[in-house]
Amino acid sequence: MRARATITACAAALALATGLAACGGDGEERGLAATAADGPVRTATTRVEVIGHLAEGRFDPSVVYAREATGVVTVISLFEGDREGERPSGAEGLGSGFVIAGDGRIATNAHVVTNGTGANVREAETVYVQFADGNQVPAEIVGTDLNSDIALIKVDPAGLTLRPLPLGTSRGLTVGAPVAAIGSPFGEPQSLSVGVISGVNRTIDSLNSGGEHGGGRFAIGGAIQTDAAINHGNSGGPLVDARGRVIGVNAQIQTTGGGGEGVGFAIPVDTVRRSLDQLAEKGTVDYSWIGVSTVQVFPQLADRFDLASDSGALVQQVTPESPAARAGLVAGDERDVPFQASRYTIGGDLITKADGRALTQQYDLATAIAPRSPGDVVALEVWRGGERRTVQVTLGTRPG
Repeated sequence: MRARATITACAAALALATGLAACGGDGEERGLAATAADGPVRTATTRVEVIGHLAEGRFDPSVVYAREATGVVTVISLFEGDREGERPSGAEGLGSGFVIAGDGRIATNAHVVTNGTGANVREAETVYVQFADGNQVPAEIVGTDLNSDIALIKVDPAGLTLRPLPLGTSRGLTVGAPVAAIGSPFGEPQSLSVGVISGVNRTIDSLNSGGEHGGGRFAIGGAIQTDAAINHGNSGGPLVDARGRVIGVNAQIQTTGGGGEGVGFAIPVDTVRRSLDQLAEKGTVDYSWIGVSTVQVFPQLADRFDLASDSGALVQQVTPESPAARAGLVAGDERDVPFQASRYTIGGDLITKADGRALTQQYDLATAIAPRSPGDVVALEVWRGGERRTVQVTLGTRPG
């Protein structure tokens, strides 16, 4: 089963690393004055250190670690009923995070600062952030995005040295490319593990069950698979490339024994960036929704059931009163039909294109919908009964 990479124990620690991004020049100081009633004015300064990308060339984990590790933090969450100073009783009390801006904004996983899924999610009552230099300060939860398992938290930057990490891109990633993960596995701060990208375009569960309309948990597409060791406590820490750029946020492991077994998953940074931008702006993130479940078509499946195309998304279920239902998309009436160790619903619509782009891979339809906003109209090329038609679907807001 897949387990979210978190830990039950609340321990002091610190994690990860990569270059540095915006907010001031190298060594910039920003003064925040506080006046004491019986003494002189004191100035608490925030030091924002900015370091550019590492040069291209040989992957040197020690260089990446030395330059980037202080940009990563440990995130400690206390939930309702936990007593101050004791380890949380919840399943998700400790994780990692990383600084993204000099004003104190920090990215982490939503499941690091929440418990539960769907309607049962509850935020931590208190959150602390521990830095590499030993500073430990309270943080506020700016917002959580259950659909992408991302949270934005913020600390008061006064008196802290902050090193924002540069965000790269998750487009064009290559299987076999070297990566590094730094975090607090099992509460051990600033632990480095290295590996390669083992796979791309994976799909992992989000925290959003979708309520009565969801039909199970919504998925996070485009996830990065890596064999870099990711264990409980690594959640929320960055996965970085050879140049020290964040390409993903470590989130889940696939395990049979509860520990890291070389199959870890990171949320792609392009998804992370979209989430963080909206959380910073309004504290929530909007996701579009179409309301269908589909399976990928392959040539043998097409031949067996005489489908109109060797590729595409075969509709298995249409959620009642969803955008897809209102647009007239239909599922088949031949249910639970066996073929090659799987079972299918046959006779429904076959979607072959979305806004002119061919659907050739699993989750291509979801990937096409993900960056769109509720209210946008998507044109689907649909085959039904041997005839091709264009169906205009007005996207709704993903339930949750």
